Amino acid sequence: MSVESVYEAAGGDAGMHRLAEAWHVRVMVDEVVGHAFSHGYHPQHTERLAAYWAEALGGPAAYSGAFGDETQVVRIHSGNGVHDEMDQRAVACFDQALDDVGVSANERLRQVLHDYFAWATSAAMARYPDSPDDVPDGLGIPQWSWDGLSGQA
Repeated sequence: MSVESVYEAAGGDAGMHRLAEAWHVRVMVDEVVGHAFSHGYHPQHTERLAAYWAEALGGPAAYSGAFGDETQVVRIHSGNGVHDEMDQRAVACFDQALDDVGVSANERLRQVLHDYFAWATSAAMARYPDSPDDVPDGLGIPQWSWDGLSGQA
């Protein structure tokens, strides 16, 4: 018998989409994080974000199969300098989104999702503050399990 993945525990594709939608709503109205979206964003941002989170949390490889690899994601988030306050507020918006979609009822799941997003925001997406050109080719989407970072796809 296999252990349920974080992705499955969070509601699968539908759960990831609800969470991505709730987070997106929160960050768009945040006076600091909203600035990151002020110059526009992909019209399918929520769907892509949900697919990315799903893949990172043990779901199907829908993001990398349809949209790109980790290199492309990190490049989008690179070259903007260090922005600790924005990162902290993005994590706070994520925590609020977890409450919005009812994940708070499961403390273990809530903590694992929080830890994943905090790590992804402050480490994975913040590795190359100077230039997107610094991001190496061929990065795989990091995999996150109940025990934390478990490798790259």
